[in-house]
Amino acid sequence: MIVYNLKGMGKEDPKRRSFKIKKAQKRAKKLARLRQLYTQAKTEQEKEKVLEKLFKIAPWLSKEEFLKPLGQTT
Repeated sequence: MIVYNLKGMGKEDPKRRSFKIKKAQKRAKKLARLRQLYTQAKTEQEKEKVLEKLFKIAPWLSKEEFLKPLGQTT
């Protein structure tokens, strides 16, 4: 007789799910803060600095996707 351990198959631990949700919320807050810093930046150098921080937090985001909520493309 074969006995399988089915605990956790297809279901995520509630603690892990809570952790993932909090992490995503924290990332969203950071991105919102970076968008605000980007709009307040006066020089291109300051804007590049903000974009460097962005790519550390969310490397999959492009500059255009990052600025889309602001209605800017460049």
